[in-house]
Amino acid sequence: MPINILMPALSPTMEKGNLARWLKKEGDQVKSGEVIAEIETDKATMEVEAVDEGTLAKILVPEGTQDVPVNDVIAVLAGEGEDVKAAGSAPAAAAPKAEAKPTASATPTAAPAPSAAPAPKPAAAPATAAPAAAPQVNGHARVFSSPLARRLAKDAGIDLGRITGTGPHGRVVARDVEEAKSGKGLKAAPSAAPAAAGAPAVAPSMSDKQILALFEPGSYEVIPHDGMRRTIAQRLTAATQTVPHFYLTIDCDIGKLLAAREEINAAAPKDKDKKPLYKLSVNDFVIKAMAVALQKIPNCNVSWTEGGMVKHKHSDVGVAVAMPGGLITPIIRKAETKTLSAISGEMKDFAARARSRKLKPEEYQGGTTAVSNLGMYGITHFTAVINPPHATILAVGTSEERPVVRNGKIEIASMMSVTLSCDHRAIDGALGAELIGAFKQLIENPVMMMV
Repeated sequence: MPINILMPALSPTMEKGNLARWLKKEGDQVKSGEVIAEIETDKATMEVEAVDEGTLAKILVPEGTQDVPVNDVIAVLAGEGEDVKAAGSAPAAAAPKAEAKPTASATPTAAPAPSAAPAPKPAAAPATAAPAAAPQVNGHARVFSSPLARRLAKDAGIDLGRITGTGPHGRVVARDVEEAKSGKGLKAAPSAAPAAAGAPAVAPSMSDKQILALFEPGSYEVIPHDGMRRTIAQRLTAATQTVPHFYLTIDCDIGKLLAAREEINAAAPKDKDKKPLYKLSVNDFVIKAMAVALQKIPNCNVSWTEGGMVKHKHSDVGVAVAMPGGLITPIIRKAETKTLSAISGEMKDFAARARSRKLKPEEYQGGTTAVSNLGMYGITHFTAVINPPHATILAVGTSEERPVVRNGKIEIASMMSVTLSCDHRAIDGALGAELIGAFKQLIENPVMMMV
């Protein structure tokens, strides 16, 4: 019997993917474990391995196709001894067997990726003489929806029951929520259910048509969003709407750090080509100091959940890396246990692979905090948006010479401003102050990171 190859789910929230290219063509023999295609997600290119052997009888989704739904049949594999032509012409089964598994592309970046389970599809309703009443949950009609759609609707303050679903069997999917935000596809609110007293009304955002109408035709170009930009927009919107931020800024004297960095780099061992094996940056010290500070103030090394506080044993520090079309946050795992040279080496590798979208999901998913450094752009101070499930993120500005007062005298010092964003649900002001104070002590006295 022909084996259907499905569009795999590369993350728990993935609903669609882009079929970048086929590495096999129709008629080619396929071995188990062999890479047959490349799938693009919002932040990485992943390879798909075959888990059965046979002949690639028919490619149903050509390479370059975008927004292919998860679990759609993308190709058909003829098993050993089967007629390849017959297998290629056979219609795809409604519930095909999964034939391929995703793997990280050659050398690919977000948090420990749980094995991605295919998004469940609601079973077809059995035929009956009359339509059955909608299932009731707490006295309300049950609405079938995807997990992502539920989260987006909650963030936007939109009742799922008012959204017209366009997914299988009327299921509400993410695109329906996006339409609803602009007022499209919204059913009238039931008159019998008055709005809760004091509940803020959510004003729908302007539609694309309304925005474009403000500008002279021909004076602009519309560039479609790619998956990464859409994901960044969704996550940052959700973070700013659901995470109560507060900010703490402190100035750090990094004179000792700069001297230590220069001394360490000068003493770095050389390879056979006489090149240093490592070259530490200020950011490497920042990562290490943040990791150690979280160990000193463990009540800040947490993640908020509705069920309880998740207290982490290790400091897994995400580091924002700019890449074409957006940014990504590869994670230095157990950073408190690593040397500065090890952190430096990992970051150089991560940055190079991030820019070519070759990071594995487990290399950029998760983490317990993050660092965003815009010092190289001359930015002295900024605030960063927390990336859930983190409870903190450290925004790092440039180092510059500033006048400071010491013992009643004005001196020039190398100063760096940092701002800690905190999730107020998990961290109170005094606790956040302890964390940024511990960071300041470490970054101003780098030798203490080694203790």
